Amino acid sequence: MEGFDWSTLGVFFALLGAVLAALMGGIGSAIGVGMTGQAAAGVVTEDPSKFGKVLILQLLPGTQGIYGLLIGFVTLTQIGVLGGDPNMTLAKGLLYLAACLPMAIVGMVSAKWQAKAAVSSISLVAKKPDQFGKSMIFPAMVETYAVLALLISILAITSIGGLPV
Repeated sequence: MEGFDWSTLGVFFALLGAVLAALMGGIGSAIGVGMTGQAAAGVVTEDPSKFGKVLILQLLPGTQGIYGLLIGFVTLTQIGVLGGDPNMTLAKGLLYLAACLPMAIVGMVSAKWQAKAAVSSISLVAKKPDQFGKSMIFPAMVETYAVLALLISILAITSIGGLPV
């Protein structure tokens, strides 16, 4: 291809990783918060005093979107897009893409499953409001895996800069 600058492929793949982490985490969270919002609205229709408890449960699947956004910002900072020179090799760009994938994939999937657990917890709070503390445990267990994906993505992204690739 004439006129194509092959040196931009590295930054392209790195940007793709940042975008996927933010996009997929955001999609999963939007779906999750929507699902739990529907369940929470049904409970509040019957008993408005439970609003605070079901709101907390509704917010839990939203964290994956925040984690994905964080990975996007960390990646953009590391590759020089938010300051510095964004030139990099194709190999390094592919490494950044791979480093973003744990948060992208786990973020999207875990938000959906966390929402299902949170919907069940909202049903528990609707019937037994005194069990709110226990109801938080079920969706929080799913959150653990989103946090693990966040950590591995952060460790991988911050380690790439020092590699001689």
